[in-house]
Amino acid sequence: MAAARLSRLWGEFWLAATFLTTLPAPKFVVPPGGLGPAGRWFPLVGLLIGLLLWGVQFLAGHFFPALLTGALVVLAWVALTGGLHLDGLADCCDGLLATTSRERRLEILRDPRTGSFGVLGLVLTLLLKVLAVWLVTAMSLPMALIIAPVWARWLLLLAARQPQARPEGLGALFAAGLTPGVIGMAAVLPLFLLTFAGGRGIVGVLLASLAMLALVRLARQRLGGVTGDVYGLVVEVCEVVLLLVFVAQPYWGWGAGAWPVLSEYTVLLN
Repeated sequence: MAAARLSRLWGEFWLAATFLTTLPAPKFVVPPGGLGPAGRWFPLVGLLIGLLLWGVQFLAGHFFPALLTGALVVLAWVALTGGLHLDGLADCCDGLLATTSRERRLEILRDPRTGSFGVLGLVLTLLLKVLAVWLVTAMSLPMALIIAPVWARWLLLLAARQPQARPEGLGALFAAGLTPGVIGMAAVLPLFLLTFAGGRGIVGVLLASLAMLALVRLARQRLGGVTGDVYGLVVEVCEVVLLLVFVAQPYWGWGAGAWPVLSEYTVLLN
């Protein structure tokens, strides 16, 4: 009995890993219930992604300046995930921002072609990530690369529990297997890591959670619910929000606590 449970959990982990990353995986039998139960391992896969990104940053930082290191880390990020969530982001930019009917928006989400809004969303997201990882590198904040992929993938699970725009879609099939027990088990790792993230991590998680809620509300208003593409949008936006909070330097004037102009140039040159 215990062996069968371990085998099922092992299969769920590799299902999550192969779905969320391009990493090679051993042969395994897909567990009953499909991808939904594998959601318990999404944050762990996020941790794996974060550790690999940390390794890329560490190695690249020994050979290249911070800006190029940031670009290489984001390139590795896209390669590791196969652009899975970026595809959802682009589709949502085209569909959610279109001035048309709900039915037409859902058709746009199904269309494999990327429109102008989608291209703009991709460019801005990747630009923000490169600049944020650049500063993460220059300011020596590697924890940001761990927290962002872990929490974004747990917030994806919360988004998936919302009403579905297409009950027959893959996103709905995934959501059907997300029981409270699956989500509760998935929450253990993100909450544990948060204890090492400090004040920036806590603020980042709160803002990322608000961003997830805002995106879900927008999807419900314009699509009638969430879809698999919305899950990708949630991951990308939450990752960007978390990275930005980690590198934020609040500026309230020239008094104590301000980030002087000289410090800005120092960071840029590192």
